[in-house]
Amino acid sequence: MKVNELINQCGFEVMNEGNHTDREVTIPFCCDLLSIAMGRMPAGAAWVTVMANINTLAVATLADAACIILAEGSRLDDAAYQKAKEQGVTVLLTENPIFETALMVYQKLHA
Repeated sequence: MKVNELINQCGFEVMNEGNHTDREVTIPFCCDLLSIAMGRMPAGAAWVTVMANINTLAVATLADAACIILAEGSRLDDAAYQKAKEQGVTVLLTENPIFETALMVYQKLHA
């Protein structure tokens, strides 16, 4: 499933539509500790987190995430939003908890 299909099927709010919404999502990944995410996140992951800062964008880029899904109502601040636009990182939003969000992504990937 591609990022744009995930957006359409899961109803996520798009905070920033990145440059690669046609990219394949491989797996949901949940982690709020940036150092763990940087070392263990699989390439192509839909990263579900509440960490909404500029460092999250850097980790997503380094780990080659397909997109970031900010759960539980988290939102990027203005500086991070501008950086997401500059770097072309897709950032999606949901009010749902992290686990429920990751489970929904998993179910869509395996439907």
